[in-house]
Amino acid sequence: MIESLLTLSLIDEVTGTRGRGNRECVGQGIANTVTGLFGGMGGCAMIGQSMINVNSGGCQRLSGIAAAIFLLVFILFASPLIERIPMAALVGVMFIVVFATFEWSSLRIMGKIPLTDVFVLVLVSAVTVFTDLAIAVVVGVIVSALAFAWENAKHINIKSYDDEKGSRIHELNGPLFFGSVKNFLEMFHPEDDPDDVVIEFQHSRVADHSAIEAIDTLAERYIKAGKTLHLRHLSDECRHLLKKAGDLVEVNVLEDPRYHIADDQIA
Repeated sequence: MIESLLTLSLIDEVTGTRGRGNRECVGQGIANTVTGLFGGMGGCAMIGQSMINVNSGGCQRLSGIAAAIFLLVFILFASPLIERIPMAALVGVMFIVVFATFEWSSLRIMGKIPLTDVFVLVLVSAVTVFTDLAIAVVVGVIVSALAFAWENAKHINIKSYDDEKGSRIHELNGPLFFGSVKNFLEMFHPEDDPDDVVIEFQHSRVADHSAIEAIDTLAERYIKAGKTLHLRHLSDECRHLLKKAGDLVEVNVLEDPRYHIADDQIA
């Protein structure tokens, strides 16, 4: 499915059109299910064949239908002739497919893009060569997600000041998730704060169970230090998931955000 959507995205870029990804997913799912009932193998859109089709002028739906019909005819009636094609000729065809499919312009921009993008580009290309495109796509998505999480973990910070009542206000900025919880906990020092402390989450968002655990841990530290802690502008789900700090959340129906948290307890 991922390969089909990637192919659709590439063809849209080449032809300047926009395909219907939802329809493609539904159609491919139905077709592969029916094929399996007859003992056949599931299939998907192929980047190489699609690029050859488009570069040859076949940009309409009829071109894909014609390719499928001719392939069926070759298999059913011309298999003895196909077996006569030398393997060397097929290797040459595949080299042409690779040459036409590879995005050569990506080599020119390597010095202008972040190092993480360069690493993902090289990694996906290498995995494609040694395994196949489907595995390369999965590897690329995982590495890109980890790189994204690593970069976003650096964006969390706090702004501290005292209000007119003498309370210490800590305004949290940035997403709070598994990648940023360590930095989050290191920013607070209960022993250096006054007796009344407020942590403001208006410019932050709690994303997962690791973030919930970090807030509980921080609340426990302030309680042990004998300090009064207030948690402001947390979502309703946060308040219900917090075991040790749930009673410390100040509820404001009009201003509290509403978002979901990736947590098994919610499911």
